[in-house]
Amino acid sequence: MTDATIQIEIATEDDAQKETLIAQLASIGFEAFEELTDSLKAFIPASDFDKTLLVAILGGLAYQETEIEKQNWNEVWESNFEPVQVEDFVGIRASFHEPIIGVEQEIIITPKMSFGTGHHATTYLVMQAMRNLHWEGKMVFDFGTGTGILAILAEKLGAQSVLAIDNDDWCIENATENVGINHCTKIKVAKGDSAQTGTHFDIILANINKHIILANIAYLGHSLQKGGLIFLSGLLEEDESDILNACLSVGLKHHFTNKRNGWIVCQFEG
Repeated sequence: MTDATIQIEIATEDDAQKETLIAQLASIGFEAFEELTDSLKAFIPASDFDKTLLVAILGGLAYQETEIEKQNWNEVWESNFEPVQVEDFVGIRASFHEPIIGVEQEIIITPKMSFGTGHHATTYLVMQAMRNLHWEGKMVFDFGTGTGILAILAEKLGAQSVLAIDNDDWCIENATENVGINHCTKIKVAKGDSAQTGTHFDIILANINKHIILANIAYLGHSLQKGGLIFLSGLLEEDESDILNACLSVGLKHHFTNKRNGWIVCQFEG
């Protein structure tokens, strides 16, 4: 795990441009984002930072680069973390926030540098889509778990077991901590960089990005029980056609696509 984090602040007031930049920066290793009125902040472990790739993506956009020491990271992140509410279904907060009243489920997380705090449109979309499913007794696979928030919600909704994997050490540490905070006992957090598990699941959640989904679509399709459901997100609206074609090639049937702020979640059946 790196001892320092690089913060990049990009000058832009265009919300659509911010969403596109988040997707592009995530593809080169940036792991957390903060959208401000006139800028976008993006964070990456110093050991993963490649300035050449950054400049190629920004295409001339002005930015400032700052190095944040590891011991200061939680203070920086927590100072900007606000509770999130997905309709009257789920409330997501840190332990230092007051309880969220009037929601069916509440999840407490320790905000660290990992995806899935609920602020991003794709996490919101997946949680929203999870609302009306029958979870009791289901075996669930959360591919690219980040903070573990989707795995935690799956257990709270009644899942029998949840396998939550990620390829990032910080995410594994954070997800494991969040699983404990929420008193979950049916979630296994494991490190891995492939969706090949040798196990079949009733429900698969993959809120990650287009590149990784396409690289693993065959594994994801083969891991889904017949009649099972898979949710794919971390995707921009313009990714939908490629995702639909890839899923069709492995025998998945498209149910619906929901959209939010230029991002999508797609549900398929095995």
